[in-house]
Amino acid sequence: MSAVPEAAAAAAPAPAELAGAERMLGAIALAGATFMTVLDVTIANVAIPTIAGDLGVSPTQGTWIITSFTVANAIALPLTGWLATRFGPVRLMVASILLFTAASWLCAIAPGMEALIACRVLQGLVAGPMVPLSQTLLLTTFTRERSGFALALWSMTALIAPISGPLIGGWITEEATWPWIFYINVPVGLLAAAIIWQIYGRRESATRKVPIDVVGLVLLVLWVGALQIMLDKGKELDWFSSGEIVALACVAGFGFASFLAWELLDNPHPIVDLSLFGVRNFWSGTLTLSVGYAVFFASLVILPLWLQTVMGYTQIWAGLMMAPFGLLAMLLAPLIGYSIPRTDQRWIACAGFLIFAVVSFMRARFDLHADAWTIALPMFIQGAANVMFFLPLTALALAGLPAERVPAATGLNNFARYTLGAFGASVAITLWDDRTKLHRAHLVENLTSYDPATDAALATLQGAGFTPEQAIAQLDQMVEAEARMLSTNDLFWMAGVLFIVLAALVWIARPVRVAAAANMTTSKGSISE
Repeated sequence: MSAVPEAAAAAAPAPAELAGAERMLGAIALAGATFMTVLDVTIANVAIPTIAGDLGVSPTQGTWIITSFTVANAIALPLTGWLATRFGPVRLMVASILLFTAASWLCAIAPGMEALIACRVLQGLVAGPMVPLSQTLLLTTFTRERSGFALALWSMTALIAPISGPLIGGWITEEATWPWIFYINVPVGLLAAAIIWQIYGRRESATRKVPIDVVGLVLLVLWVGALQIMLDKGKELDWFSSGEIVALACVAGFGFASFLAWELLDNPHPIVDLSLFGVRNFWSGTLTLSVGYAVFFASLVILPLWLQTVMGYTQIWAGLMMAPFGLLAMLLAPLIGYSIPRTDQRWIACAGFLIFAVVSFMRARFDLHADAWTIALPMFIQGAANVMFFLPLTALALAGLPAERVPAATGLNNFARYTLGAFGASVAITLWDDRTKLHRAHLVENLTSYDPATDAALATLQGAGFTPEQAIAQLDQMVEAEARMLSTNDLFWMAGVLFIVLAALVWIARPVRVAAAANMTTSKGSISE
């Protein structure tokens, strides 16, 4: 999107700073709306078998409950900048919350799988602008010195919600019925929309009637939709051994190349402002944040699977083992938020990535006898790492951008983060399975009837009351569990190395001076290096 002329921008008064209880209430309302949205990405995961059974479809068909939301949400995220310019960020935020609330209610009363998927698509589409707009409203309303705590509160909701989703969804599904995972959004959405409109409505930005880039929109839908479906269905269809996955990859690749070519032409009103990637801090901050989030999100996928399939934890207990993450994060978030405008953000982000690396190496030493404390301790420490990388890199990516470009920047930043997060999860699951097969092959090389250790193990099992057939089956399960454990260790060693690399890449960004950071949301005019 083209920059606002300097004279016109200078004529627009800066939004008044919120104060006291009004400031806190606004931050909490925005955080609540963000939590509700991000929570819905994962809350239905554990309920899929139940929903599929109630609606008379297979669990495989039930996965479209997740896929439909993810694809629609990914498509809507980059459109945030154009929509905010056309309708205003406050109006768009309130409308998105209300439409999301209505879509949640429709999901809860859906009579069949087709209707539920349609409502999830609507949910994903209207949810797209909510996360970046919540950042925008905080960054453009509060002065830099006062925004740290509010942004810290916002970031905690965005990071804790994906972990809370399976736990809350599992508890609701077990204690009530699955429609309540959608009904709970209704009161939260209505309250958040009312508060946000009351506080931010009178601070609405000026709007412009910008023509929509139809070609860019079609190409965006094409490649993002194909990519998300490929990532969601790749594991199920054995990736590129499936013709469907190959076709989706070709469509995604062609669509992406065409999209880039079209958007980078002399297009006065692009659907996505790719010129933002010409700003050093934006592209470096977005890159390190997105890759870091991808590795972090992959661990959120692997850990519960490992706890349930290898360590024998139930869904709820696996969720509880993830809970210590929030404790240290909540304690440190206000301190990190306060420090961001007063410190070189690169030092904080670098330290966060190094803590992530330490946590990953701790997990790489897990074994089949790991107790609850051994598993929970790295999760507790990780809480510090999350706020130390998420907040500073978001601040670095957006620092120095004129206020009128912040909605487009936050939308593009979140789009990159979510897309790489989905990619990281798919890659992690595939690697987990492949490494398990490799370790299993190595473990069974010597498990023959001529191996004394094998004979001793079978004798021990039979002495414990197993029949010969049961003893062989039990031994096979033990080998599978050990192979899974070794594969899990491999993935966390890889994650630790990646986090060290990211700690170095943080320094590509330029340091943000305190004075410049304080003026981030009031700066006008074009952006330059």
